[in-house]
Amino acid sequence: MNVLLKKIVLLVGTLLLVFGFASQASAKIKIIVVTHGQDASAFWSVAKKGVTDAAAQYANVADVQYRNPKEFDMVEMAQIIDNACASKPDGLVVSIPDADALGSAITACTEAGIPTISMNSGSQDREALGALLHVGQTEYEAGYGGGKYFKKQGVTKAACVNQEVGNVALDRRCEGFQDGLGSSVDVIAVTVDPTDAKNKVVAYLQKNPGTEAIMSLGQDAAVPTMDAIKEAGQEGKTKSATFDLSPEVLAAIRDGNMEYAIDQQQYLQGYLPVVILVLYNQYSLLPGVDVLTGPGFVTGANAADVIKYASQGYR
Repeated sequence: MNVLLKKIVLLVGTLLLVFGFASQASAKIKIIVVTHGQDASAFWSVAKKGVTDAAAQYANVADVQYRNPKEFDMVEMAQIIDNACASKPDGLVVSIPDADALGSAITACTEAGIPTISMNSGSQDREALGALLHVGQTEYEAGYGGGKYFKKQGVTKAACVNQEVGNVALDRRCEGFQDGLGSSVDVIAVTVDPTDAKNKVVAYLQKNPGTEAIMSLGQDAAVPTMDAIKEAGQEGKTKSATFDLSPEVLAAIRDGNMEYAIDQQQYLQGYLPVVILVLYNQYSLLPGVDVLTGPGFVTGANAADVIKYASQGYR
């Protein structure tokens, strides 16, 4: 081999080595977030903002994608999880509203070695499915606190409005509410359509005028429930409260038209898992226990402060 050829081979080898290192250095951490939240939900828009803000903060080192089914559809969500894991991401964030329906898809991811964090729902199931930890609130305990709150006010007859029948997390909220209240609680099954929800709550109140309180299991049902109480002529007779926040809910609490809202700080549920997975991939850092973002209570005493941050998309 002549001198010129040796120099060419050496140069090509050096360039391949340099470009190889550059390519490796430029490879970003791939994180996929899959939730059951619907696009029209005010609650999930805040959680998604948390994901988006975390993605922007770590844009130089991470590629973060957010995916969700068009409706509350566990079959479609399982398919989204399957597709996400097939792309072999460096981290998966997933809500688990129904472990029976989603368990096999999530387990396939964790068994494939994909670091997984559950968020929002699934705290009681995440360990069995192989997730590293959970970021959210424990639903039963949150509901229990809400029931105790009304019990102290002397409420003995109440109902839950469930806008996502089949969501195990919502079932646990109502179970906790019933146990905290210490008496049987009816479940009013509705949809996220506000007209449908209002009409079904009105029909319930007409048949059960002695209902002293109604707990909405999410803010999507809260305003229709308040409207139904008014339409049924139950103002001053039936108290209302809800899980989760919205501008309408906060205004109602501030103005004394709703007793309280149970806040799980969903912005953190979107933001923190992304941050944790970035740090886990970079430095093998991981919290030692689940991260609880709630429950907290928003009442007339602190509603004004929370309204300020809700207007900025954080609450």
